[in-house]
Amino acid sequence: MSHSVPNRNWSYPTAIKFGVGRIAELAEHAKSIGLKKPLFVTDKALASLPITAQALEVLEAGGLGRAMFSEVDPNPTDKNMEAGIAAYKAGGHDGVICFGGGSALDLGKMIALMADQPKKLKVWDLEDIDDWWTRADASKIAPIIAVPTTAGTGSEVGRAGVLTNSETHKKKIIFHPKLMPAVTICDPALTVGMPKFITAGTGMDALAHCLEAYCSPFYHPMSQGIALEGMRLVFENLPRAYKHPDDLEARAHMMSAAAMGAVAFQKGLGAIHALSHPIGAIYNTHHGTTNAVVMPMVLDFNRKAVKDKLAAAAAYCGIKGGFKGFRQRIMDLRAELHIPENLTRLEVKNPDLDMLTAMALEDPSCGGNPVKMTRKNTRALYEACL
Repeated sequence: MSHSVPNRNWSYPTAIKFGVGRIAELAEHAKSIGLKKPLFVTDKALASLPITAQALEVLEAGGLGRAMFSEVDPNPTDKNMEAGIAAYKAGGHDGVICFGGGSALDLGKMIALMADQPKKLKVWDLEDIDDWWTRADASKIAPIIAVPTTAGTGSEVGRAGVLTNSETHKKKIIFHPKLMPAVTICDPALTVGMPKFITAGTGMDALAHCLEAYCSPFYHPMSQGIALEGMRLVFENLPRAYKHPDDLEARAHMMSAAAMGAVAFQKGLGAIHALSHPIGAIYNTHHGTTNAVVMPMVLDFNRKAVKDKLAAAAAYCGIKGGFKGFRQRIMDLRAELHIPENLTRLEVKNPDLDMLTAMALEDPSCGGNPVKMTRKNTRALYEACL
């Protein structure tokens, strides 16, 4: 009997300690996975903030020191990674606590991955292609704890990190199953102090993850369900978190939506990310904000393929008017969050569209788009975003 049941490999995330105030448990969770001298990795902006001081105090009180590395750019590079590895080795560390937004989480994972690998292995040899990850010595990857302070990237439940090559300015996805954090602490209170534009941009990143996973044609019903509920949580809670930064309930739902988006995108991403990765790498724009800028144009681009699917999602999210209503809801949300209307408003001036198009078509995200991306239609899509 013939059948059309696909073969797929699925994996689901890490132990998540979710709740307000749970940063207080940081030292005990670090000890539970055998850490004695972790390196605390965060970004420049967070390094001097009270939440960071609080986390370092918890570690120190638990006898784990307070060694911190914070030379992390908004789009982290191999240079940041090398500096982090130098700090890791100089301090004789045995694991990494990643604390912050996607940049700090991704870079902390890269330090844990590469610090003890043989010299001849380069981080680019572990790009998320085929089974390249098997090139790494898995026994030499340090344990990771992730503590997100934004609600967006979902890197806290992922097995990859995005790293920008400082020479080519290309963003690469570096993958290894052991990059999955051993423990993740999701404490919504840590996200209360986010600047408004970061709340907006990271929240729209979570929405982009859920939306693209939901529209991707691959078979993964678990991710499909998670993506749908993730979208609903963003529509209902992102405007609240933006207007009332200390609304812990809205913050908590956004933190869930962010983790859900990253779990869901195992099913695939699409043109939103394929367009936004090259723009971020070259113009240093905020990743989530860039996703939000190109989102309506990509919806139009994919309309024929996703119209019915998004009408069903609209109904589930309590949005009237099918695909049109769904698209309008995205436009309203962008306006509420003061997202720039197009890439030109995002300070992308006279871009080299041929180069961007070539980079977008190289991006692994483009394979999950419901409409096949070609040189011609991708260039036209970039033009529509200007």
